[in-house]
Amino acid sequence: MFRLLFALLFTIGLVHASVAQTNDAEAPATTNERASTGGATTLEDILARQRGEKVDNSYRSENTGQGNVEGLLGQIGTRGVASDSDVYRALRYGSADVTVSSHGPADSVLIQDGGMWWLNFRTGPLREYGTYIIAGMLAVIVLFFLIRGKIRIDGEKTGRKVLRFNSFERFGHWLFAGSFLILGITGLLALYGRDFLIPIFGKERFATIAQGGKWLHNNLAWAFMLGLIIVTVNWISHNIPNKTDLKWLAAGGGLFTKNSHPPAKKFNAGQKVIFWACILLGASISLSGLSLLFPFELPMFAKTFQIANATGIPQMLGLNLPVQMSPQEEMQYAQVWHVMVAYVFIAIIIAHIYLGSVGMEGAFDAMGTGEVEEQWAREHHSLWLEEVQEKEASKAAASPAE
Repeated sequence: MFRLLFALLFTIGLVHASVAQTNDAEAPATTNERASTGGATTLEDILARQRGEKVDNSYRSENTGQGNVEGLLGQIGTRGVASDSDVYRALRYGSADVTVSSHGPADSVLIQDGGMWWLNFRTGPLREYGTYIIAGMLAVIVLFFLIRGKIRIDGEKTGRKVLRFNSFERFGHWLFAGSFLILGITGLLALYGRDFLIPIFGKERFATIAQGGKWLHNNLAWAFMLGLIIVTVNWISHNIPNKTDLKWLAAGGGLFTKNSHPPAKKFNAGQKVIFWACILLGASISLSGLSLLFPFELPMFAKTFQIANATGIPQMLGLNLPVQMSPQEEMQYAQVWHVMVAYVFIAIIIAHIYLGSVGMEGAFDAMGTGEVEEQWAREHHSLWLEEVQEKEASKAAASPAE
């Protein structure tokens, strides 16, 4: 089920990218036009590629000098029956008979021709729409702050503290959150660094920064995944949706109106949405990250696309997802998905950071010291506070007086 959902979401992204790059300019050169050049690439072919149009390359991929051996026997040169161009085309399109001394994965792939779509998509629509997502979330937060301001504790503070999260819960949270922040920064550095940091620091200094960022990104991924596991185990039982969540949502969580405090248990509906987003996006980005770290051992997309094609949905959208991929192509798809998920993840976490710090009075204490003001708990998690107080009263009643 996860593979199918994952494939469908990725398919939608590819469709959007292909539509964005479609141009109504003239069609590529026809066979008759190409015949006038002796079968070579025409100017119209070149212009069509520059416009982002799909060009039929069969006139090149099928012309590798391998199928006309008998006709060329009298013209054998230093490359046998194939010219330099023929050999290059055979290598490029994977039809050359390549023999290598090593036998590792992809050792016989001398030229991998699928990187241009990835480069164009990564530096074009992927970065463009990803920037819109993050900038849009920042704009929403600024607008919310200007309208609502900081959410204060409405009632009178009691001065009494209630333990909200123990030390192990806070450890799991900060391991997960801290590693994510560094992963997010280093990931954005890899996406935008060449354009924005090279003019400031120069190429050599940026190379050092980028190398350090790559090392951090690859190695802190393990801390992120460990934090994800701890957070899931600690809180999944508290984040099962229930009827109380509907009341909380109907009241907008009290976020937009002062003195409005819908009842909630340990986690309200908004926190549950963030929790499940973190778990699902965290699992997805971890899987694609593992595929990037171990591309030969953990390929993901060929099998996923095979499942998606079997549903018929990609074909309805005008796509036929590839099911035979080189390790390089697997990495390209994994990197694209990794970044797509990261943009959404970062936007959600930005909102979470705002509400958990400057956006709401007393909220940071829950993860800072682990204890919150009793009145804060009463206003934001009244049902949970009642449960805590009942347990404390039961313990007090069960303990003999000294």
